[in-house]
Amino acid sequence: MKAVIMAGGFGTRIHPLTINMPKPMIPLFNRPMMLHIVELLKKHGINELILLLYHQPEVIKNYFGDGSEFGVRITYVTPLEDFGTAGAVKQAAKYLKERFVIISGDLLTDFDISAAIRFHEEQQAEASIVLTSVKDPLQFGVVITDKNGRITKFLEKPGWGEVFSDTINTGIYVLEPGVLERIPDNENRDWSKDVFPAMLAENAALFGCNLQGYWQDVGNTDAYLEACRDVFAGKVAVNLPGTRAAADGKHLQLGQDVLVEQKDLSLLEGMVLIGDNTHIKGKARLKNCVIGRNCTIEDGVELEDTILWRNVYVRKGSRIKGATLCNSVQIGQGVVIEEGAVIADETTVGDEAFIKKDVKIWPRKVVEGGAIVTTNLIWGEKWRKSLFDGALVRGLTNVELTPEFSAKLGSAFGSTLPKGSVVLCGRDAVRSSRMLKRAFVGGLLSTGVNVIDVKMISLPVLRYKLTTFGEVGGVHFRQCPDDPAATEIIFYDADGVEISSSAAKGIERVYYKENFRRVHHSEPGGISELPRIYDYYREGYRRALDREALRAFAPKVVVDLNHSPAGDLLPSLLNELGCEVIELNSHVSEIASGATPEQRERAKDQLSRIVVTLGAAAGFWIGPSGERCVLIDERGEIFSDIDALCTLAALVCRAEGRGELVAPVPAPQAIEDLAQASGLTVTRTKNDGRALVEAAKNKHVQLGFSMEGHYIFPAFHSNFDAMFTVAKTLELLARTGQPLSAARQAVTRRAYRHIRIPCSFDLKGGIMRKMSEDSVDHEASFIDGVKVQLDDAWVLMLPDQHQPIAHLIAESDNAALAERLVEEYRNKLEAWKKELLSQ
Repeated sequence: MKAVIMAGGFGTRIHPLTINMPKPMIPLFNRPMMLHIVELLKKHGINELILLLYHQPEVIKNYFGDGSEFGVRITYVTPLEDFGTAGAVKQAAKYLKERFVIISGDLLTDFDISAAIRFHEEQQAEASIVLTSVKDPLQFGVVITDKNGRITKFLEKPGWGEVFSDTINTGIYVLEPGVLERIPDNENRDWSKDVFPAMLAENAALFGCNLQGYWQDVGNTDAYLEACRDVFAGKVAVNLPGTRAAADGKHLQLGQDVLVEQKDLSLLEGMVLIGDNTHIKGKARLKNCVIGRNCTIEDGVELEDTILWRNVYVRKGSRIKGATLCNSVQIGQGVVIEEGAVIADETTVGDEAFIKKDVKIWPRKVVEGGAIVTTNLIWGEKWRKSLFDGALVRGLTNVELTPEFSAKLGSAFGSTLPKGSVVLCGRDAVRSSRMLKRAFVGGLLSTGVNVIDVKMISLPVLRYKLTTFGEVGGVHFRQCPDDPAATEIIFYDADGVEISSSAAKGIERVYYKENFRRVHHSEPGGISELPRIYDYYREGYRRALDREALRAFAPKVVVDLNHSPAGDLLPSLLNELGCEVIELNSHVSEIASGATPEQRERAKDQLSRIVVTLGAAAGFWIGPSGERCVLIDERGEIFSDIDALCTLAALVCRAEGRGELVAPVPAPQAIEDLAQASGLTVTRTKNDGRALVEAAKNKHVQLGFSMEGHYIFPAFHSNFDAMFTVAKTLELLARTGQPLSAARQAVTRRAYRHIRIPCSFDLKGGIMRKMSEDSVDHEASFIDGVKVQLDDAWVLMLPDQHQPIAHLIAESDNAALAERLVEEYRNKLEAWKKELLSQ
């Protein structure tokens, strides 16, 4: 007698276990699941097997070969397309000229197949379906028979209201070859949906054979773990590889070259199967576990109801319960993995990470040490241990930052705020920003926090509104400036300042613990709009400028608005101040994708040519968020960020003659020279936006700036604002009577060198310790990084906050000296890296 094993399914419901192999080859107690079916058939005298393949057929062929190794003879049939369960069997019709059995390759069962065949013969059936009773028949086909076993009714996957029996179709059939004539060639047909209902309608000899025993359709990861637990509990017996070890009350099955350091096996409990060449070190405890070949379990590890495939490495102190770890997974020290979790092939989990219940991680992912993984990790490559980079959450749009993620983040943020408080939410013009913001707002509302939705708006306007009254914080969504595929979510406090690291950690804690505040159904927050938000900004903007000087100057300017929301406001503001404005790219587009660096450079070149052609006093390129500004003088010269900050500092020093400048540590020495010559002081801060904004709140501050083209004029508000920078620059030119080119040329500059060196986060602390030790004999400052003063030169080593790089900056009167210093410290840094790695 022959049997057909259905082994062609894609196994999508059981992902990620089947990403790299067909479902029948999933290891079940260290053997492919289908091998248990082959042995069951062989046990009932069926040695002629036809394997119907489709998905990844070579994996199955390579393992089973011609079947001789397993005591059977195998014929493979691989249809060219998906013909359905019955249509696929039709493809094997030439091998099926006598009565045969059909069975799925992804079942675990001990049914008496011989009894089913006897029933079929006694009833003289054309087709017999093996039936069994289950508690939950909803996901199967329900069948009713009369007292003679003849089938009277079918219903595929019923709802509870439709259920008329708990007896289901098990997918095991005994058929006469004539049944295949009911199936047309090369057409898609299903046994349960097409062939059997048609036979029922024709009153054909269709019978149901009700069998008792164990039967489990291993259709998803939960069913896979349940099948394993049933074997542990002795509900079904399967053949196990290896040799049974002597141990009272335990079932220990050990492969070849297994090393268990605890020789008396006292730390192995229940049923434990250990594959060849696996090492169980120290006092690792295992209870009801299956461990594959070539695995290493370190001292102190605790595994319970856990399945490890082959080449898995679990570092000491980790605790795993009720989880599945696929091939070549590496687990760091102190990792905790909860029940139902699945870690797919070639994934690395860092030390102290926490994988929560039922989380599934797709193949080749990296989970950072200390991370708490609360949701499935499918598309991205990495799960970070922290959401925030400073006050900002960044990720690939709809891959890492999905609407689901955004809603949870909104709930986490709202849970840290008082119920009934108000948050300002805005975005840039891009559609994906709107999509994510709406999901975020839903999460906020669920915590009882109210939202003022200011929709598409320039970031400086949102931040300015926050400095007035009414809101406890603000959030802005924007396309990542250097990656159009990514979105950034920026959080601000009630003063429009980026939230502190402690506030970001507070949101992270709520997010990872999913400790969200859910208010009563009558208390969700409300959404309102603020249609006059531009009026707040416009009034403050005009009040902070010398309008008389600007009107007298009446400059012509060219502004590239970069398709940003600034186009709705800035040109009219400048016109009101007496400026003649030529707008470029002022049309706001919600489908505009971010420009590449080359496109941005071309736009600036075009802007510079237009400035010269039109005889404008200056040109300005505004970043998409309205915070970054690039200056171009009347000669068409495009200023670098350092040129621009020095020029603006020079104009402020000359126009104001008093006050204070706020500069980050890496800013050039020229700032001190300019300030000293004009009676101003300089305050150096850390090189991050929050530190600069906080320092700029001092009432004496005239100008603050970052190293990336962001400027603060606290006379208006102490936040970065490119739109105000345009007007203030023109006002300073009017008051000083200088053209922009002259202001730039008046600044005495020194040689300034800046390089970026790859440096992993793990090494940054050690590198900075080495730099501190190396600087002990020099004058040094430690405001941000380590800055060493060397006679007329200085060198700064600054670890990047968000990227695995270190910045090395040097400045000197002598260009050769600056170059030499950079190279000297680059060599030191590389040597320190090697030294730290070797430890």
